[in-house]
Amino acid sequence: MASLGHVAVGLVAARYADGRLGAPGRLLGPMVLWPMLSLLPDADVLGFALGVRYGDPWGHRGATHSLAFALGGGMVAGLVAHRAQVKRGLTAMLVTVVLASHGLLDTLTDGGLGVALTWPCSLHRYFAPWRPIPVAPIGLGFLSARGLYCAAIELGLFAPLWLWALFGRRPDRRQSR
Repeated sequence: MASLGHVAVGLVAARYADGRLGAPGRLLGPMVLWPMLSLLPDADVLGFALGVRYGDPWGHRGATHSLAFALGGGMVAGLVAHRAQVKRGLTAMLVTVVLASHGLLDTLTDGGLGVALTWPCSLHRYFAPWRPIPVAPIGLGFLSARGLYCAAIELGLFAPLWLWALFGRRPDRRQSR
């Protein structure tokens, strides 16, 4: 995936969380932090430099793309939210959804080895039955005609999320209390 879909999910989460987590205010910070969180599972590509192979449990689209990782991330976020005095339950749920969306969206791609959604119970890698998203080249290979093609397809697929996140009406804070 070219990551434009993941970033769109993070932007939508930022818009949704604005004012609902008990810390309303400037939206710019959350519009950076939530998309970064949505990309967190792809930190596993750093393992390539350490000799971790693609198909290993901690390889690309392995453990960090699992539903267990998403749940763990949500639990950690809930603890951090409590200390930051924001709504921990909603924060935990939203972080879990954003992290889980990463692996689920990656199952919609047409390449790679699949996604280890059920790690640590199983190392089986899954694909969705419908795979409309072309897999993007990793690293500098993304700066190619193939990378541009993948980004264009993904931008088209996720355009509604991008438009709502960037230009949609702000939620009425009076209703969220």
